[in-house]
Amino acid sequence: MFDGYDSCSEDTSSSSSSEESEEEVAPLPSNLPIIKNNGQVYTYPDGKSGMATCEMCGMVGVRDAFYSKTKRFCSVSCSRSYSSNSKKASILARLQGKPPTKKAKVLQKQPLVAKLAAYAQYQATLQNQAKTKSAAVSTEGFNWGNYINSNSFIAAPVTCFKHAPMGTCWGDISENVRVEVPNTDCSLPTKVFWIAGIVKLAGYNALLRYEGFENDSGLDFWCSICGSDIHPVGWCAASGKPLVPPRTIQHKYTNWKAFLVKRLTGAKTLPPDFSQKVSESMQYPFKPCMRVEVVDKRHLCRTRVAVVESVIGGRLRLVYEESEDRTDDFWCHMHSPLIHHIGWSRSIGHRFKRSDITKKQDGHFDTPPHLFAKVKEVDHSGEWFKEGMKLEAIDPLNLSTICVATIRKVLADGFLMIGIDGSEAADGSDWFCYHATSPSIFPVGFCEINMIELTPPRGYTKLPFKWFDYLRETGSIAAPVKLFNKDVPNHGFRVGMKLEAVDLMEPRLICVATVTRIIHRLLRIHFDGWEEEYDQWVDCESPDLYPVGWCQLTGYQLQPPASQSSRESQSGSSKQKKKTKSQQYKGHKKMTALQLKEELIDGEDYSFLQGASDQESNGSANFYIKQEP
Repeated sequence: MFDGYDSCSEDTSSSSSSEESEEEVAPLPSNLPIIKNNGQVYTYPDGKSGMATCEMCGMVGVRDAFYSKTKRFCSVSCSRSYSSNSKKASILARLQGKPPTKKAKVLQKQPLVAKLAAYAQYQATLQNQAKTKSAAVSTEGFNWGNYINSNSFIAAPVTCFKHAPMGTCWGDISENVRVEVPNTDCSLPTKVFWIAGIVKLAGYNALLRYEGFENDSGLDFWCSICGSDIHPVGWCAASGKPLVPPRTIQHKYTNWKAFLVKRLTGAKTLPPDFSQKVSESMQYPFKPCMRVEVVDKRHLCRTRVAVVESVIGGRLRLVYEESEDRTDDFWCHMHSPLIHHIGWSRSIGHRFKRSDITKKQDGHFDTPPHLFAKVKEVDHSGEWFKEGMKLEAIDPLNLSTICVATIRKVLADGFLMIGIDGSEAADGSDWFCYHATSPSIFPVGFCEINMIELTPPRGYTKLPFKWFDYLRETGSIAAPVKLFNKDVPNHGFRVGMKLEAVDLMEPRLICVATVTRIIHRLLRIHFDGWEEEYDQWVDCESPDLYPVGWCQLTGYQLQPPASQSSRESQSGSSKQKKKTKSQQYKGHKKMTALQLKEELIDGEDYSFLQGASDQESNGSANFYIKQEP
C-alpha cells in the first residue's frame, strides 16, 4: 500500500574535592556596611565615587559590578523587568515561588527595606516548596503553530541540533510524509484515527492535514511529531484501531479504501520504530545525586562542587554542594563546557573553591568522567599560546559583545584563562576559562574583517580602536592565527530561522529566538520581542540551542516573546535609550581587507577569507589564514 523508510541512525572513580582548595578572593573592607542579596555582596554609598543604584529594585552597589553599558541596573533580571514594565508581576511571582516572567505592569519604586522584606519572604516560600516543587512546568500561553503561521516564519530543522532528542536520527521526515493521528472531526464516542500528511515542518512540530481535504486547510492542525498519538501508517491495522474519515468529508467518496490505496502508494511514513527511537533519545546518563565540578557563577575564575538535582531534556539543575536550602543553583546542559568531573580543576591547574563539607552526603556520588563532553586534543610541542598574548573573545558576562582580551594563564590540556582588557579585577577573580579550540575566542582582526563591532578596553580613549596601535602601546603581541579553531561544520542554519534558545545570562530561561547573523560557525541569537542589546553570540553546535517544540516535548517552560502591548509601553523609554546609546562609542568604520593588511602586527602579513557570512555555512574550513612569506 505504501513504501516505508528507515530513519538514519547511527568505570572510573575520581578524587574527592575536599583535598582541593584555592586562595579566596579578598573580602570587602569591614568599615563599609553591606547587605547580601541572593548571595551577592553590595555596599551602601560611603561618600566615594563608583557607586550606583538599581533603577528597578533600588539596590545600591559598586557601579562597575552593575549590568549594561549605562550601569542602570544591578542585574540582567532587573534590566529586563524594567524594560518590559514587569515589576509588579516579577515581585508577585517571586512571593508565590514562581519562576520570573517577562510581562507585567510597573509599580512606583519601593524603599529598599520593602525590597529586602519581599526577598526574605520569597526565600522562605522557596524553602517551604523545595520538597514539592516539580521540575516540569506548563508551556501554556504561547503557541508555536500560530506564531509560525501568522508570520510565515521558518524554523531551524531538528538535524541542526545534534545534542537534542532525535537530532542524529531524524531521517527523511519532511513535507508529504503520512502519519496516523486521532480524528477530532468525529462524533463517535470512542477514539478513532485517520491518516494525515505533513504540510509544514517547524522543528518537532508539524502542520497536518487529513487525507481527503486536498487544498482545504480548514481543519489543519499543529502537533508534535514525537507525540504519543502520532503513528506510522499501518499502526492502526496492527493495533486493531479503526480508521474513520472525518465527518466533514465522509460523503466525499464512496470507496475510502480505494482512495487510500491510491493516495498512499509510494508515499513515505514514519519508521516502525520511530516512537522507540524518540524514547531512547530522551534517556540521559546524568542522574540526580551525581557530583560534578561546575563554574562558580559568582566568581568565573574558579569552579565549585555541585550536585545534580534534576534532569530535564538533558539540561541539569545543579545545586552547589554548600547550599543548605537547595536554592543556590545553576542550570546548564550535560554537554556544557562549564561542567567537569570531580578532580578536573586540580588536574589542569584551575582555581577551585574547596567545599566546607568534609565528606560526601549520603547517596551522592562522583559522576564518571566518560560522561562529560570531550575536548579536542591539542599539540603543545610547537608554537603555542603564551601569557600576555592578545586576542578577541566573547565576554561571558555580556554575550552580545566580542572584546579585546588577554591570555592571563596557560593551563594544562589546552585550557586558557582569559581576561577582558580594561575591566579585570586585580586578583583575577573575573578571569574565565576557554579551551584553545573554543569557538568563543578569535584571532586579532576577526571582528574587523567580519564587520562585527569590537568592544575596546574600558577607559581606552584612543578611538577608533586600532589593533596595531594598541599592541604597540601595550608592548604586546597577538596570538598566532594558526592556533585558533578554524573548523566550520555544515550546520544548516540560515538567517531568520526560529528556535528555542537558553538565555545564558539567566540560564534557567529558554526563550523564543531567531538567528539574525551567521559568521562561519558563529550565530547571533536574538530573543524575540527584546532589544538587540540582549542578543547573544553562540556557537552553531552549542548545547544551549534547541529546535522549535523542544520545551513542549520535554516539559520545560518556554518564555514567549514580549507582547505587542509591552513593546508599545516601552516606546518612551526606548527613545531615551537610543539617545543615550548614540552618545556612546559604537565602533569605528570597517576597513577593507587591504587596509587591514597594511596595519597588522609585527610585520606579519595576514589575509582573511570572509566565509559564509549571514548565509548558511557550506562547511568551508578556512575563514582566516596566515600567509607564510
